[in-house]
Amino acid sequence: MIELTRLNGVKFILNCEFIESLEETPDTVISTTNGKKFVVAERADEVVNKVIEYKRKIFRELLSIN
Repeated sequence: MIELTRLNGVKFILNCEFIESLEETPDTVISTTNGKKFVVAERADEVVNKVIEYKRKIFRELLSIN
């Protein structure tokens, strides 16, 4: 799950496992596998970095369990 910001400044949490595509038009638009679209204040590269950090955290936790 990653925290993002809508264009009106409201923060929300998105399950990044459902991100299907990400584009800048120039606003960043996230399309999910269930057909929803989210326009966010973060740039595409920021969203990608948040997803990478989330995945790293998950894998670190999995590795520490074993």
